[in-house]
Amino acid sequence: MKGVPNLQKMLKTAKEMQEKLQKELAEMRIEGSSGGGMVNVILDGTKSLISLQIEPEVVNKDDVEMLQDLIMAAFNDAGAKVDENLSQKLGALGPGLKIPGLF
Repeated sequence: MKGVPNLQKMLKTAKEMQEKLQKELAEMRIEGSSGGGMVNVILDGTKSLISLQIEPEVVNKDDVEMLQDLIMAAFNDAGAKVDENLSQKLGALGPGLKIPGLF
């Protein structure tokens, strides 16, 4: 049973790292845009929408589909940046590390 204290220490360290990462993700703010900056979104590290800004010029009641496309593009842009940021953060933990549910 020599390895039990080491295992408990490793589990405690892993839990602390997980809590730190969850806090960092909640505090992270990543901006994405589309339409040359006409639509901007801000996501946190879990890809939850924090902010959405739409320039009035892009709002046209006769072309709602274009506005929807711009919003989706801005959201996807920010989402890709979140993934890139996470990949860099997790890369420090170990090359090639893939955590299910994050990617």
